[in-house]
Amino acid sequence: MSVSMDIRLKRANKVYHEGERVTGVLLVCSKDALQHQGVSLSLEGLVNLQLSSKSVGVFEAFYNSVKPIQLVSSSMEVVKPGKIPAGRTEIPFEFPLQAKGNKVLYETYHGVFVNIQYTLRCDMRRPLLAKDLSKTCEFMVHCQPQKSKLQPNPVEFSITPETLQNVRERSSLPRFLIRGHLDATSCAITRPLTGELLLESSEVAIKSIELQLVRVETCGCAEGYARDATEIQNIQIAEGDVCRGLSIPIYMVFPRLFTCPTLETTNFKVEFEVNIVIVLQDDHLITENFPLKLVRV
Repeated sequence: MSVSMDIRLKRANKVYHEGERVTGVLLVCSKDALQHQGVSLSLEGLVNLQLSSKSVGVFEAFYNSVKPIQLVSSSMEVVKPGKIPAGRTEIPFEFPLQAKGNKVLYETYHGVFVNIQYTLRCDMRRPLLAKDLSKTCEFMVHCQPQKSKLQPNPVEFSITPETLQNVRERSSLPRFLIRGHLDATSCAITRPLTGELLLESSEVAIKSIELQLVRVETCGCAEGYARDATEIQNIQIAEGDVCRGLSIPIYMVFPRLFTCPTLETTNFKVEFEVNIVIVLQDDHLITENFPLKLVRV
């Protein structure tokens, strides 16, 4: 007997805010009448923290604080034990999206060492010989936009051999001068990061200019913190030996799910940075780093 079960949310974009109701229907399709022992629906929001392999063993006490943090959890029985008729059956449901106790609902975020996820799970218990059915569906939570307006804070930069850090032999570096600006480092997450870059001079040919978005995830407790930076995306904004004095636009859209407003809590932090990477013809890398603050407005 073929049976299928699906969770359909009312909102096509699956985005909800704290205090709203998550509404939708359970869709059950069956060729024959379906005997069951109850259909239940549960809603859960979890923060999963993970240690990077380089930090394992460094913080033994850390394993206690690495347990998933439950932000929201509720369940209800949507159908009492009985029969579901043959064909297509829609069962409506509604859940209030309210955090547990004094917890806060953080925004949905898929990272490497920090994951914030909200899911609906439907379970249909079946009689002895039939297999139980279950279906999960992820939905997104966005935090409430901040009331205050974002003040533009443009950042000018100038990159020369003298401004570089972590250089062993500065005298062996080729001469170059790169100027530019970012329009803001406090960015609205729904708007692109913009700016401009200008290669004034370079003794060595340029191979490529790239824009790299980095997530910096910090997990920890009183014992210590494990801080890991990983790449989210890399966009090439120029290829080859670019014209000197030519203005190159900087434009990057923040990807959904893999970014969230900058977040700082007692157990973890999620921050973002952008690197401007200039690759020289001899494969030397010149990197300029800018910390970003992402907000929802």
